[in-house]
Amino acid sequence: MSDTDKPNKSNSLIWGILFVIGGLMLVWSMSTSRTGQVWVTPEHHAFSDTGEVNDNNDAVWKSIDPTAATTTDITWTTYEVVPVSELIPAMIDSGDATLSWSRTIGLWLSAIFTLFILSFLVGDNPAYKFAEAMVVGTSAGYVLVISIWDVFIPNLLGKLFPAMVQGWSLPGMDASAPAELLYIIPALLIVMLLWQLMPSGGWISRWPIAFFIGVTAGYRMIGYVEADLVAQIKAGMVPLWVTGDTGEFDFWLSFNACLLTIATLSAMVYFFFSIEHKGLVGKVAKVGIWFLMITFGASFGYTVMGRIALLAQRLEFLFGDWLHLI
Repeated sequence: MSDTDKPNKSNSLIWGILFVIGGLMLVWSMSTSRTGQVWVTPEHHAFSDTGEVNDNNDAVWKSIDPTAATTTDITWTTYEVVPVSELIPAMIDSGDATLSWSRTIGLWLSAIFTLFILSFLVGDNPAYKFAEAMVVGTSAGYVLVISIWDVFIPNLLGKLFPAMVQGWSLPGMDASAPAELLYIIPALLIVMLLWQLMPSGGWISRWPIAFFIGVTAGYRMIGYVEADLVAQIKAGMVPLWVTGDTGEFDFWLSFNACLLTIATLSAMVYFFFSIEHKGLVGKVAKVGIWFLMITFGASFGYTVMGRIALLAQRLEFLFGDWLHLI
């Protein structure tokens, strides 16, 4: 055994012991308390038809006592989660609060997958790989279903065969408009793109790929020019002498405008390589470097704080919603 393998095995043994101890404590907590349980209180609703209609010729319904509802009325039940701090034995004994198995199972799955992902801190392991594959697979399946029902069917099949799509899958779709045969072109591009899966003739899929990349590049370029370039130029063109509503000189607004102008010009000088960065140009470029580093540092700090906020949220979920320790 090499010297580098000994620390790794020692760390794995320590983490394994900690996981076993944590599992035993979790089992003990589950057997003596309501750890990981979700209790809910049912709330019944009922509405009855008044026999009247409104201005839109729709029926008018009114809320009634659920115990007086009949078969012609509309009734449903909603469930409100009861915090553990407010859950008392009397509510359970009277049946006002019931254990929600579906929410409890969902809570445990969320906690287990969170721990699986956090187990990467120990090192790459089967639990982390399983959670990663599950997240990627579930996300891919979800995006596929949403793309089919929200994009492909209404925007392509709904344009080519509106009556068929309305009677088959989208009854709320307006089928009064005639079929738009122009949408045959994107349908053909989709078929050509799927040709990549064929054993031969993969070159056919290059045509729609080139078309999609070209159109996307042109569309994005216009968006970036309008949203980034033009917007930044307009934001940088500010008056250096700023007055308030009363016409008096506003020192801080003027200071911010001057600082913005200096930062913009010095950063542009730093990226201007046609002149050697010596003398005055070099000093201005160094000022631009300072502004760039401050900007990058603030952006990085903001990103880190966002990730820490996500970690704090997951820890709050584990220790609060799951273990009921906080």
